[in-house]
Amino acid sequence: MKKTVSYIVLLSTLVLLLCPILSSCGSDESSTLYVFNWGEYISDGSEESLNVNEEFEKYCLEELGLNVTVNYSTYSSNEDMYAKISSGAAVYDVIIPSDYMIQRMVVEDMLAPLDISKIPNYENVDEAFKGENVYYEDDSDNIYSVPYFYGMVGIIYNSDIVSEEDIAAQSWDLMWNENYSRDILQFNNSRDAFGTALYKLGYDVNTATDEQWIEALSTLKGQKDLVQGYVMDEIFNKMKSNSAAVAAYYAGDFLSMYEDNDSLAFYYPAEGTNRYVDAMCIPKNSENYDLATEYINFMCSKEIAIANAEYTYYASPMKTVRNDPEYQSCMEEVHPDAMDILYNNAENVKATPYMNLSPERLSFVNELWEELKVESSIGTGVTVLCWIILGTLVVLVVVHTVKKRRRAKYYD
Repeated sequence: MKKTVSYIVLLSTLVLLLCPILSSCGSDESSTLYVFNWGEYISDGSEESLNVNEEFEKYCLEELGLNVTVNYSTYSSNEDMYAKISSGAAVYDVIIPSDYMIQRMVVEDMLAPLDISKIPNYENVDEAFKGENVYYEDDSDNIYSVPYFYGMVGIIYNSDIVSEEDIAAQSWDLMWNENYSRDILQFNNSRDAFGTALYKLGYDVNTATDEQWIEALSTLKGQKDLVQGYVMDEIFNKMKSNSAAVAAYYAGDFLSMYEDNDSLAFYYPAEGTNRYVDAMCIPKNSENYDLATEYINFMCSKEIAIANAEYTYYASPMKTVRNDPEYQSCMEEVHPDAMDILYNNAENVKATPYMNLSPERLSFVNELWEELKVESSIGTGVTVLCWIILGTLVVLVVVHTVKKRRRAKYYD
């Protein structure tokens, strides 16, 4: 489906909605805004969609008198984003971490408080994502984030490959089903991967004991021989092309994959799953605080929020998006149950957010994750080595046989 929205009056509407923060800047000034976001997580102009970053640049030039360039780069996991920012390897002005990572970065004093008075479009955010409902920020009067998208993790499966019997329980057990050995994809990040095991075992993903985390590691090790790969963005091509049959991933991304492969189906596991919020933040070392604030306000405007929601297929925390008839029709064209998957049914799912773990717990989990991944690498390496040795032996046998025949022919 071609993702399109009517943008004829976009700029004129934005003029009314967006409050100029940088009005004192001269028209000859230029700035670069560094934005760090998840992959495939913004309307970028492809497939006839709106290029949001280009629209922001136009808005800044025409309404603020600023020559702005958006330098946009992506990451594949919260942990990768955190590692890059905490190391000082790069400085960004806007980042979009998940809830538990925001909580960690607030504790570590890595985020700047937001001036909500300069984000008038914050009024478009549903009350469910404000105030005491922002479980991932501290109890101070400061606000460090504005929600961007939210959603839950579920299981994606290929209905042409997976039997009805195997999905009857709507369980995490499908990720460990030997009928789909080497056709299963697991998360390539520690929190989500361990989450699948902890939910399967019935443990709390935030308060699990050391023994329960170790049991989760054992469960993931038991899955290892069934797993085709540990993936993040690679999942798209694998599921779209029928290269894999089962995967745990985010609901919004299921809809994107379904658009290219209608054999795919989805469910939320009965044992429970993760509910997350990804939100826009400004790192404390940002060199463009005011411009970053303007960008966040721009992203919360109705037209831009709809454009992003129609492109990514994630659930929007903006009430102006969810209640828009054109948006609802667009999502129903993608999948007849899209609104139920993203919003309606999601409200009845047993789900919990990830909370920030203590430094000691994080270190412990990282050690367990490394143990799993190193063992996986060793297992793969041993398999490859065995094939190399076998191949070498075959070649030696063939060479020896040929030489023997040649000698026999010579003496004859």
